[in-house]
Amino acid sequence: MAGQVVIVGAGLAGLRAAEHLRAAGWDRAITVVGAEEHLPYNRPPLSKDLLVGGTGAGGAAEAHAYAYRRSRSVADVRWRLGTPVVRASLRTRSVTLADGTVLTYDGLVVATGLRPSRAAIPGPDFGRYVLRTLDDALRLRERLVPGCSVVIVGGGFIGCEVAATARTAGCEVTVVEAGAEPMERAIGPELGRVLRRHHEDNGVRFVTGRVVSELLSDGPCERVTGAVLDDGTAIPADLIVESVGSRPNVEWLDGNGLDLHDGVECDNWMRVEGLPGVVAAGDVARFPNPRYDDVPRRVEHWSVTGDTARRAAATLAAHLGVRSHDDGPFTPLPSFWSDQYGVRVQSYGAPALGDRCVLLDGGLDHPRALTGGVAMAYYRDRQMVGVVLAGIPESRHRHYRELVADATVPPRTWTSERPAGGRAYWPGDVGGRPPEVIRPLTV
Repeated sequence: MAGQVVIVGAGLAGLRAAEHLRAAGWDRAITVVGAEEHLPYNRPPLSKDLLVGGTGAGGAAEAHAYAYRRSRSVADVRWRLGTPVVRASLRTRSVTLADGTVLTYDGLVVATGLRPSRAAIPGPDFGRYVLRTLDDALRLRERLVPGCSVVIVGGGFIGCEVAATARTAGCEVTVVEAGAEPMERAIGPELGRVLRRHHEDNGVRFVTGRVVSELLSDGPCERVTGAVLDDGTAIPADLIVESVGSRPNVEWLDGNGLDLHDGVECDNWMRVEGLPGVVAAGDVARFPNPRYDDVPRRVEHWSVTGDTARRAAATLAAHLGVRSHDDGPFTPLPSFWSDQYGVRVQSYGAPALGDRCVLLDGGLDHPRALTGGVAMAYYRDRQMVGVVLAGIPESRHRHYRELVADATVPPRTWTSERPAGGRAYWPGDVGGRPPEVIRPLTV
């Protein structure tokens, strides 16, 4: 097919890339290829309301309920679902699907996203779950019944969201986390400790500083009955949820001489290693953000998926000759949110880049610290790189977002004066009062 763009990945990044290509003026063929059988759907509810009910319909009806609304501009886009791409040749500008179909392209968008990492734990497979797709969530939902004993391996955001949801469903929940506190890598141990207490107040048990070394079974049926920790402690379990990170889906690009050690490396225009006509979008893409530095990083945040899709589509449209090239820097401000027992945890920026944190609002020592809300800023050198809010009213979020946005203006736009239209916020210069410096942040 002449004049075709192929988008590999039928999630949010793939959908938004198609929409932005149309908006940029590409009116010729677009084919989106996806491994799942479902049209693009909203993933954040998978660890929240869908696990405790959703529509209750299951399967295709559930997928329809959580599907993204597609703009009219992509009504003519061809969707090849349930048949993943298994191989690509950047030299011949073609991709091969699992059923043997070969698609040639003039432009390629890499948007294959992630899959859950699996914990290398010996023992039975029946009763072990991960959570990434709609089908993963539907399988897990069937098992989350009142009285069920759930052991969650990994205390990151997904693990903690599943813990909150399972506890709400009446399950007995234990979270095993190798670090000192849950969510420590993303928000640091101080705020992690506050959120752990919040979970414990709702009946979740945490075991920190330990790892699961073995899974127990009931014998002939090889069904999970428990988890053994590295200190020999045995924890009864009817099911195990593994939440130990993710891996980019890049194997289909092997053999093209690309650096695929952590996703697909891109430049600031989202071109894959600077190659013309090949761009990437979403959490598979590793790109530099001048807001912080020139180091390419993957960002697994919902907001950045849309940002990178827009940038990738604009770059590809310029290559295809339907719009002019955008020479401006691409400086998205990452953000993510999590709901846990009715408390909203909201992050702006890149807190994990910080080397120290500063308490902007609230207190950490009160047993009910989240009642009044907590705001924590994260600094690298003298630059605020992120802020995390927990229990802060939504009406105050914009203020904190602007603190980070103003403080992380790309270096090329800075002068000896404070930036026009904004201000830089250093320690001791936040909200008109000296903030409390909590600690050096180890990352």
